[in-house]
Amino acid sequence: MDWKTLQALLSGVNKYSTAFSRIWLSVVFVFRVLVYVVAAERVWGDEQKDFDCNTRQPGCTNVCYDHFFPISHIRLWALQLIFVTCPSLLVIMHVAYREDREKKNREKNGENCPRLYSNTGKKHGGLWWTYLLSLFFKLIIEIVFLYLLHKMWDSFDLPRLVKCSKVDPCPNTVDCYIARPTEKRVFTYFMVGASSICIVLTVCEIFYLIFKRVVRSVQKWKKSTKRSVSYSKASTCQCHLKTEEKDNKSQTRCVA
Repeated sequence: MDWKTLQALLSGVNKYSTAFSRIWLSVVFVFRVLVYVVAAERVWGDEQKDFDCNTRQPGCTNVCYDHFFPISHIRLWALQLIFVTCPSLLVIMHVAYREDREKKNREKNGENCPRLYSNTGKKHGGLWWTYLLSLFFKLIIEIVFLYLLHKMWDSFDLPRLVKCSKVDPCPNTVDCYIARPTEKRVFTYFMVGASSICIVLTVCEIFYLIFKRVVRSVQKWKKSTKRSVSYSKASTCQCHLKTEEKDNKSQTRCVA
């Protein structure tokens, strides 16, 4: 898998991201992708070869391995990293769509025509919703993969000894031994911790975006109310001036 290409694509998201998203991207590539490529792949590289069972029954070792490892940790993490980074591409695609609309607008109406967007990368309107939706997708994917990891291997634990029973073609209960379980357990906890940090950062960013949107809406509402109040005061003053002018004219006529 070419992680450099994925990193190059996601680096463009930094231009349209908040500080939380930049930290999230750093955690993903430093503490997850880098650890995955440098160390985790080597730790799990020999898992099936060194999965040893105390039986010579043909096919029993392979069946027991498939029973306890329906999907390898390393492949599950690879899928998780791919799925969790894909929602960020929605933001890039939306910005590219805006830039294409802006370009077509200039070609049609000339270079001096009014711009459709003050800033194509600014999170307003539809882009804000796209960005928020991508964060929810990230959050759901992270939680689903953590649940799968916990469901398949209870409490993310890898015991030294597993017992394979009532699985054909194994004749009876078979003891199987996982290769380097302590080392694999350490990497599992590390990857789960990094994923938990990413979940916390994503939740913080969601609350930050919503809070910022609410504050901006309240400020606009206050400005609109101030304008309406000032307009009503100005209209009231003009009405008083007109009535005073009419009273003065009527008084001069009576004196005359």
